[in-house]
Amino acid sequence: MPTWIRSLRPFDALAARAVLERTTDLREAERFIRLYHAEHPSLGGLHARLRDVARDVARYGTYTHTYEELAFGARVAWRNSNRCIGRLYWRSLLVRDRRQVSTAEGVALECVAHLREATGTGKIRPTVTVLPPDTPALRGPRVLNDQLIRYAGYRTSGGVVGDPRNVALTKIAESLGWRGRGGRFDVLPLVIDPGMGDRLLCNLPGDVVLEVPLVHPEYPWFAELGLRWHAVPAISDMCLEIGGVCYPCAPFNGWYMGTEIGARNLADADRYDQLRQVAERLGLDTTNERCLWRDHALVELNVAVLHSFELAGVTMTDHHTESRRFLTHLSREEEAGRVCPADWSWIVPPLSGSATPVFHRYYDGRVLTPAFVHHR
Repeated sequence: MPTWIRSLRPFDALAARAVLERTTDLREAERFIRLYHAEHPSLGGLHARLRDVARDVARYGTYTHTYEELAFGARVAWRNSNRCIGRLYWRSLLVRDRRQVSTAEGVALECVAHLREATGTGKIRPTVTVLPPDTPALRGPRVLNDQLIRYAGYRTSGGVVGDPRNVALTKIAESLGWRGRGGRFDVLPLVIDPGMGDRLLCNLPGDVVLEVPLVHPEYPWFAELGLRWHAVPAISDMCLEIGGVCYPCAPFNGWYMGTEIGARNLADADRYDQLRQVAERLGLDTTNERCLWRDHALVELNVAVLHSFELAGVTMTDHHTESRRFLTHLSREEEAGRVCPADWSWIVPPLSGSATPVFHRYYDGRVLTPAFVHHR
């Protein structure tokens, strides 16, 4: 630790350490600028840009990306997302530059606008909204919700009503004055932590939360289960790191793959845990594991999810189609001379994994930047 930090009072030393953590690593900045110019060889001016960046980092502890650098960095962060199977369309990512927004209220409005623009009438558009970065002078805003749309989880004497994953977030929202209806699919407000000041609650307007009631193409009773899910999976608690700069509030979305909802959100025992209910409605023997009642119920639950989203006209893909698309993306990246990082445990779908082509090979597990990373 530098001596000038050690000489400060404990509180001041913590503040100084936080400033150091928000100072841009010049090596990362140079690496990104070189990557940007290497993939845009007609630009020219590489050395002048490197000099400007080095000067700003020395003077201010950070530097400012041009819009073109920001858009490229965000798209490459998606390209580098080793847990995402849906990267084939990384070039199509819509980048909303909102770095000038400085208030919690402004962040809330931009999150709402993001959902409205990404959702449309059901044709989901891959979108990222980039809000102010962390700088040595000021910590950037954050959204505490891990996705912009999440369902509340209420702990009761009879167990959790709603989504068990969101019990803690629900308690935070309630401590800030929010009161839900106590239902299974109550949409939580956004909890926004600004760079300075108090946390802010933002209730999402109903018109920006497109939800799909789940029905089955063959079993009318499925609608009686009262299941539903929202259309846009907008991740909101990760930092977009570009060239040593952290944008801590950069909500981004693609569209759902059916298994994310049907094989995880609604099926996992620590989430909505619906397999037994579906199996019992199907008349399966749930006392005998060898009859594979869980597997049968899981398939029918996923059939219902895919059918319902198609019926509603909402963009969704299935795991067989997306697996083939991923291998197309992998082939294109290799042809371009680039590494395509991938985490096998995330790329292989949670349903019928060995029946998909992504199961039968190994991947490069390294982590590349730019990237979406969890906050440290």
